Amino acid sequence: SLLTSFTYSKKKRLLKTKQRSMAEDQGAATAMETTAVEKQPEAEAAPSVPKTKRMMVAIDESDSSFYALQWVIDHFSNLLMTTEAAEGDGGMLTVVHVQSPFHHFAAFPAGPGGATVYASSTMIESVKKAQQETSAALLSRALQMCRAKQIRTETLVLEGEAKEMICEAVEQMHVDLLVVGSRGLGKIKRAFIGSVSDYCAHHANCPILIVKPPKELMTK
Repeated sequence: SLLTSFTYSKKKRLLKTKQRSMAEDQGAATAMETTAVEKQPEAEAAPSVPKTKRMMVAIDESDSSFYALQWVIDHFSNLLMTTEAAEGDGGMLTVVHVQSPFHHFAAFPAGPGGATVYASSTMIESVKKAQQETSAALLSRALQMCRAKQIRTETLVLEGEAKEMICEAVEQMHVDLLVVGSRGLGKIKRAFIGSVSDYCAHHANCPILIVKPPKELMTK
């Protein structure tokens, strides 16, 4: 009948409208889930790793110490900030030289001819001036080597026992890596005067790299 046909047609339209509404709701929910999944990695991004590193190289008058410095420049320049880079990116290289302490007196063997000789003020000033000139020359040479590769470098001059002062500087300056050269001392000489590299290897408050020079350099 006409009434039955009208009722059936109306129900059919309502069913289609309901199906379309459910499809739209399902599509919106899927879009929300996709958005949530896409944004999730961004919310849980890993923290950035600091790039700053501080390395220290100890130098003296020996060729082995400058060999160690050149070795660092050749192998770690990518970790050290260049002079053209912005501050805060990369690392810093500290070149340290330790002057020997000057004793104001010299004691001779006890006995009839034994005596203690004190240095004059003129001698003291002369020795200190010579030490300063030596330190300046060594650090100038080191800076030239570093600038050739545009390494960001600072210099440090200390006075005292070399092995002890180096370890103190490492701790105070929060050094990440200490590099020293090896002089290749024999067993007897090492037993009597000790070795800076050996001492630092046991007492430095950071990893230490001991660079051994080639044989021809060690024989000089």
